[in-house]
Amino acid sequence: MKVVFMVAEKPSLAQSIAELLSNRRSHSRKGLNGACSVHEWVGIFQGQSARFKMTSVCGHVMTCDFPGKYNNWDIVDPADLYNCPIEKKEATPKLRMPQFLSQEAMGSDFLVLWLDCDKEGENICFEVMDCVARSMNQSFNKSEQTVFRAKFSAITEKDIKAAMQDSALVAPNENESRSVDARQELDLRIGCSFTRFQTKFFQNKYGNLDSTVISYGPCQTPTLGFCVDRHDAIKSFKPETYWVMQLAVIVKEDKTVKLDWERGRIFDKDVAQLFLSLVKEHANASVVNVVSKEKTKARPQALNTVELMKVASAGLGLGPHTTMMLAERLYTQGYISYPRTETSSYPENFDLREALQVQCCHHDWGDTVRELLREGINRPKKGHDAGDHPPITPMRLAERHQLDLDSWRIYEYITKHFIGTLMPDCKYLSTVITFSVGPEVFTVTGTELIDPGFTKVMDWLALDEDSKVPDVVVGEKLPVTEARLNERQTVPPDYLTEAQLIGLMEKHGIGTDASIPVHINNVCQRNYVTIESGRRLVPTNLGIVLVHGYQKIDIDLVLPTMRSAVEEQLNLIAAGKADFDSVLRHTLQIFAAKFQYFVSNIGGMDNLFEVSFSPLSDSGKPFSRCGKCKRYMKLVETKPQRLYCATCDDTYAVPPGGSVREYQENRCPLDDFQLVLHSGGGQGKSYSFCPYCFNHPPFPDMLKNSGCNNCLHPTCEFGRDRMGVSRCMECEGGVLVLDPASGPKWKLSCNRCDVLVYLFDRASRVKVLSDTCRECGSQNISAEYKEGKSKLKDGSLNGSGCIFCSAALAPLVTKQRVSYEGSRGRGRGRMAGRGRARGRGRGGRR
Repeated sequence: MKVVFMVAEKPSLAQSIAELLSNRRSHSRKGLNGACSVHEWVGIFQGQSARFKMTSVCGHVMTCDFPGKYNNWDIVDPADLYNCPIEKKEATPKLRMPQFLSQEAMGSDFLVLWLDCDKEGENICFEVMDCVARSMNQSFNKSEQTVFRAKFSAITEKDIKAAMQDSALVAPNENESRSVDARQELDLRIGCSFTRFQTKFFQNKYGNLDSTVISYGPCQTPTLGFCVDRHDAIKSFKPETYWVMQLAVIVKEDKTVKLDWERGRIFDKDVAQLFLSLVKEHANASVVNVVSKEKTKARPQALNTVELMKVASAGLGLGPHTTMMLAERLYTQGYISYPRTETSSYPENFDLREALQVQCCHHDWGDTVRELLREGINRPKKGHDAGDHPPITPMRLAERHQLDLDSWRIYEYITKHFIGTLMPDCKYLSTVITFSVGPEVFTVTGTELIDPGFTKVMDWLALDEDSKVPDVVVGEKLPVTEARLNERQTVPPDYLTEAQLIGLMEKHGIGTDASIPVHINNVCQRNYVTIESGRRLVPTNLGIVLVHGYQKIDIDLVLPTMRSAVEEQLNLIAAGKADFDSVLRHTLQIFAAKFQYFVSNIGGMDNLFEVSFSPLSDSGKPFSRCGKCKRYMKLVETKPQRLYCATCDDTYAVPPGGSVREYQENRCPLDDFQLVLHSGGGQGKSYSFCPYCFNHPPFPDMLKNSGCNNCLHPTCEFGRDRMGVSRCMECEGGVLVLDPASGPKWKLSCNRCDVLVYLFDRASRVKVLSDTCRECGSQNISAEYKEGKSKLKDGSLNGSGCIFCSAALAPLVTKQRVSYEGSRGRGRGRMAGRGRARGRGRGGRR
């Protein structure tokens, strides 16, 4: 029996597809990586019985990165990043995805790829193919197709089974995959070169930047540029005074109606006063014309991703990142079609009536849907056909109680929008009444609803019911009750809203429907922009100075034209009309030259930073002593937290997150720097570190940004060889090291993973001994208690031995995960088992 191996993009998607294809008869088991399940059943493939295995990845399997030696910011010139080699690395090493896919594909005859049907999904297809190529059976018929691509837009039984038909399965599109490879490489090389250079340059000079990384991105920076351009327009705006004539007349039943002056506004007060004098000479306003016209308010086009994000931000108060997360969840649950699409036009063969009938029984809009089906649906307006996926469409009925609040709001809007596209346009009567008062002309405009059309379901777009005009006839004279000038001032534009920014990004080709939320999220997280009320995007001082600096040195770096031109070339690669290597080489040559020019002219940007930010010498507070000059270094607490020695003019990074404090007067035996203690909180890891060794590892095998718990110094009393107890029971290569500052809640922590071992609670002193356990090879530990606080069985104040093997000490030991990653741990519990595999022994120290 042939074996068909199938891979989806997410575990939940794999489960849904397996249930639909197997008619809910599949058997499931966990895969070796613990994150992905494998669903198996027997069915028919290409007219023959076959055994199906369905599993998934978790997004990208591989990522594009530099080789290890090029990731050292201190020794690699950023200019070298344009020519150095790059490599594919596992996107999430902990998942062991290549190994998992290779093992599960073993002995398979066919591969069917159910990745998302966009360019990124196509790229993941080829990542999966690379992982399983050697595991699958090789066909004797070289012309036989063994790798297939399933094309689908919704997780419904009809769509999934249709996609699995022999005639519907296609070959993966290598051109689209290559366009993604090109984008990844360009973004990596360009973004890293600029980011590394400007981060090191400015963080070593200024203390209150409040940003961990001063990043540049080919899409991110033009996105920020839009926000700063609007900020500049607001700040440079000079208000002007103008005058508007306000006229009111009385109609029937003593109702007062305000009229609009045809001249609009006048910027010269004397002229405005002259017109007012002419009007005041007349007591009545004469009706000179009444014109009524039937008009329509057009129903919307079918919904695409950009429009969904704009409406969700402006109308629902949901950011684009959150919106797409919710939409993807609704998609994987089968409630809506694929939410990432640029298309706003339904294909001719799309069964709109069938999709609408699903909503017939809905509690909120079922009556409207049944009425629409009886009277006949209207073909949606013709929109843009990008050739990717159909517009976003509800595929399954959901009531309010079945979804969480925000998911329901997204689903409700998508469904109402879909129904609205099939309803008639809104029709109304527009009436304009023209008055004359002496030589001046005034008007009043009103509307009267004829047919609500689509606004019956999209009620937030309904016409104002109180906008009817008075019933008058030509020649009728109405008494003027008020005639005066109102003094006003022009006002600046408001800050861009998220919806407006999304529109600008779409217009200028910055990002894709999938990446737009990421770019907006990035400029917010990097502290370049803050989101204010109404989801307005207000640039920070750092964001403003960066953009002004780019404009001063090379305005192309912040203009959208550069990125949109690159996107055009990438689209040509995807269409098979441009050569991958040529596009890559040409684009990198341009940006490499721009980078060199930027570096040589960085002083122009630095001048702006000097005005806006404080130098490092004026930042921070005295903290710990420098090992070189013996003077106090300052702790700069704004992001990124760091130590700065004003005497030596040196900056030292400290561990991110958590807090740092002095570790008494302890000093590093290698460089005489005062040791510092980093703490991840009450339930987190803490360890001591030397500021100099943390930034400049003293031993070849010691990783950068390592604490004393990784130090290989053989005699340092705070190093791994003195404080290490045993190998970690959870990870390979990790060592459980005593945290000497954790008392009285003493703990060991792994120097590689998130395992914590609590021991000897309330002991006054805990010490790692030099002798080892004969049974498991771990270092023995001694504990001392004060009178009345002993936890030992016999109440003695002293105890020593192996915490794993000693019957007296083992009950005083518990293991858990670091609290900030508790969701991935196994929870608190007794140490499981004992064995020699955990022992490190003296010989195990490295």
